[in-house]
Amino acid sequence: MSRKAPQIMCSEQERRLLERLAASRTEPKQMVDRARIVLCCLAGKQVQDVAKECHTRAGTVIKWRNRFSAARLAGLADAPRPGAGKKYGADFRNKVLSTLEKPPPAGHVTWDGASVAEAVQGSKYAVWRILRKEGISLQRHRSWCVSTDNEFAAKAADIVGLYLDPPNNALVICVDERPGALAPERATGYLHTSSGKIVRGLKNTYRRHGNLNLLAALQVATGHVHSNATGLKRREEFLQFMDQVVSETDSDQELHVILDNGCPHKKCEAWLAEHPNVHLYYTSTSASWLNLVEVWFGIMSRKTLRGASRVGSIEVLRQAIEDFMAAYNPGAKPFQWRKRQAKEVQLHGAVVDLCN
Repeated sequence: MSRKAPQIMCSEQERRLLERLAASRTEPKQMVDRARIVLCCLAGKQVQDVAKECHTRAGTVIKWRNRFSAARLAGLADAPRPGAGKKYGADFRNKVLSTLEKPPPAGHVTWDGASVAEAVQGSKYAVWRILRKEGISLQRHRSWCVSTDNEFAAKAADIVGLYLDPPNNALVICVDERPGALAPERATGYLHTSSGKIVRGLKNTYRRHGNLNLLAALQVATGHVHSNATGLKRREEFLQFMDQVVSETDSDQELHVILDNGCPHKKCEAWLAEHPNVHLYYTSTSASWLNLVEVWFGIMSRKTLRGASRVGSIEVLRQAIEDFMAAYNPGAKPFQWRKRQAKEVQLHGAVVDLCN
């Protein structure tokens, strides 16, 4: 009869941490295996059963059971090992980070691992290890827009208010246009790469058959989209499109239209005088993301325009857009306004870093 393993105890918080560690896909495999061993021991299983279940030896089970019993979760970490001391310590790390704050070498736009290593006279592999540990990526970049409109807060509040709490007996729509919808023609197919993967291939050269200017009006309450493709991008085409939108609205219903600051959308006083039930709201400069129709343009571009290769004429492109609209509108759903709130400290730091 096998000997029963000593029972070890843990708190609920420790158990939750062990379960999270045992199910992790990002932690080192050694830590995951040790957490599973301890959880099996906490369940009262015998050493041989734990070893068989965790695919290890009985001595390993006893070792980590005793380490956890003596030092709790800290006991699962590797103990200090003998060997040569670190060649690149805290001083080297600080030197690397301080180097990144200096201008890059002549002829370089930004720092890279090799140039940093040369500047600090160290190993480029050590530099990369420090950059990975600090979460610094020298090649990836992100951009953002900061509106300089002094009335940004008031304009944004009006637009978001229309999304969240529209007026009674009113229709809120978002209108914008996507110029330059290209009608290309080029060879395409599937390629078998040297890595064994199969990817879609597009020939680098192509023939252009013109482009279209796509106007779209999104009903915020229903998600239904009314669109029209024109050959030109002028105020005349925009007002003709607005006439179509207004004609589909009851005469006694107010129409609140959200637009960006494009030139064709401005100087419409005469048209507004003929349509007193229409009210225009303009987004601030560098804030077109306030317009929900931009979300729909992204969906349409991915499904209809991106990667198009057999569009032989403007009419074919126009028909492709109409086919997409016919398939999209029957199942259209409203978009929920969701924008992550940016902390003032984060935004201020980003702007200061950018200006410096």
